Amino acid sequence: MAKQHQTDMLIVGAGPAGYTAAIYAARAGMNPLLVTGMQPGGQLTITDEIENFPGFAKPVQGPWLMEQMREQAEHVGTTLLYDLITEASLKQGPDAEGYFHLTGDSGDQFRARTVVIATGAQAKWLGLESEKAYQGAGVSACATCDGFFYRGKEVAVIGGGNTAVEEALYLTHHASVVHLIHRRDSLRAERILQKRLHANPKIKLHWNKEVHEICGSGSPAVVTKLRLADTKQPGVIEELPVDGVFIAIGHSPSIGPFRHEVACDEEGYIITKAGTASTSIPGVFAAGDIQDKTYRQAITAAGTGCMAALEAERYIAELGLNDEKPR
Repeated sequence: MAKQHQTDMLIVGAGPAGYTAAIYAARAGMNPLLVTGMQPGGQLTITDEIENFPGFAKPVQGPWLMEQMREQAEHVGTTLLYDLITEASLKQGPDAEGYFHLTGDSGDQFRARTVVIATGAQAKWLGLESEKAYQGAGVSACATCDGFFYRGKEVAVIGGGNTAVEEALYLTHHASVVHLIHRRDSLRAERILQKRLHANPKIKLHWNKEVHEICGSGSPAVVTKLRLADTKQPGVIEELPVDGVFIAIGHSPSIGPFRHEVACDEEGYIITKAGTASTSIPGVFAAGDIQDKTYRQAITAAGTGCMAALEAERYIAELGLNDEKPR
């Protein structure tokens, strides 16, 4: 049977941003509810080793780190609900009693004084079976996260836009050779980025090529080479030995039912006011990768989650709503 939930803060999304917002909100006595969505823990649940999250001298596993965040959020008073928000009425503002209304896939109804959207973004993948097989074992979608593991090795970057060029340039600080593989004969990246790319002797360009298969060996198996198909000559396949593959064909914001409820850019990322987590709707905040297409790091997501919770607390106080306890 469907239930009705009422809270000072509803957090949608269970990644670093959502959990951090929940921790701060719970400590502020806001009795937050966190709706986990389809992938509790977000992208870090498919991240093998994390070396760049402060506080850990040795690499930690992504799923373990997210489990620790979940436990901390629950320990300080957050209620987790394993559901998916499918409808949201935000654009018209809160009702006469000061509540926004949302609906879960379960049929549950949510009334919230404030809403934090922390649904994240998903990397776009090539869709190959071999790509799935080697995720976390040589296949990555984040050079900043995983480039460190390829010091002195050869890697490949797949793509031709700004993301691919930026990833390739970053990887030259670690890898001995960076192969940029693009299915066309020209890049879509900004000219200044292309200029830097062509000037870097560590980068080798492979035009008119697309990944046919990612191959590996060993126990456990890791990436050892790529099989590349020539887009101009059907049937022609060449092999390229590499130790790692970075897929850089973009990200898709997980905007879901919020697409037409708050202001978004043309790609679907939520627009927040500069230096804040505030959206176009007072009382609605956005944190993490759903509003950040520049950094996309766990630590920056956590930081914006903190901002969202503090701003939500201030919003409730300014409206004089903090004297009323949720029923």
